Amino acid sequence: MSGQKLSSTGLEADPELAALGWTVPVGRPLELPGRGTTFIREVTGPPGAPVLLLLHGLSASSGLNWYACFEALGEHFRVVAVDHRGHGRGIRAPARFRLSDCADDAVAVADQLGIERFIPVGYSMGGPISQLIWHRHAARVEALVMCATSRNFRGNVRERVQFMALGMMLAGRLAPVPNREAGRILRLIEGMLTPDMGHPGLGRWIAHELSLNDSRRVIEAAEALGRYSSHDWIDQIDVPTSVVVTTVDQLVPVRRQVKLARAIPSAVIFPVEGDHLVCARDPGVFVPVLLDACQLAVRRAARLGVRPGRGRRDPPRPA
Repeated sequence: MSGQKLSSTGLEADPELAALGWTVPVGRPLELPGRGTTFIREVTGPPGAPVLLLLHGLSASSGLNWYACFEALGEHFRVVAVDHRGHGRGIRAPARFRLSDCADDAVAVADQLGIERFIPVGYSMGGPISQLIWHRHAARVEALVMCATSRNFRGNVRERVQFMALGMMLAGRLAPVPNREAGRILRLIEGMLTPDMGHPGLGRWIAHELSLNDSRRVIEAAEALGRYSSHDWIDQIDVPTSVVVTTVDQLVPVRRQVKLARAIPSAVIFPVEGDHLVCARDPGVFVPVLLDACQLAVRRAARLGVRPGRGRRDPPRPA
């Protein structure tokens, strides 16, 4: 499908979605040697702009999660958004879903695009993936931006049931509701997954994007989130970090989001009044906060010796 070029951002917009009111870049497959074929959406941004690598949440895709963000971010940054393995048009592999593989996939995308350093921007599940990129590939990370996420998702029994139920519902394989609390959680999740987007065409596109998911891998991804914890090393993150806290989130409790920020010495909190899907339900509130969070992270990185421009950084001085 050919797109419509928007010269101010270098964004080649998908004409079908543009007609529905969404400015979403036309995506393309990208072969990652030794890993498989993934799918990315790009905005070239201004010449020499810093690079944002957008990492979506559970069962979303790069388009679904970030549809409202591409144009605004592309005014200031080069933007690359990737579909995670088993999600959307992301890598299909026989191995069980692992968050660490998603982190390595994201770095492989940067390799293929010739990007040396970048800013991971993770939403929900994309938060742990962002953390793992720093943990496994710290030399590539200029700064971090994380939204609606946590350092762990284990929590109490209610929260464990919540993520199990989320994976099952997102995959379309919902088992009988085991108890009243799980039923309440499932109703909450179902409402979150079917927001009123104001146009039936958008609903059809959302349904189509969700249908592209590998249901087994989505369930595994939900289970992986339930097991994930960066508690033992999160305080070692040493790059400028912005944490966008969704203040009425019923899926990732605010207290967990705040604990993430407080555990990272350099973190700055950016509150946004919205629930876990504020990025889709109320982008007019979410996008300006996300843009502020990204811009502050870049300014702080520059003060620490990181040059703006395609993620390049001056070599570290000997200790």
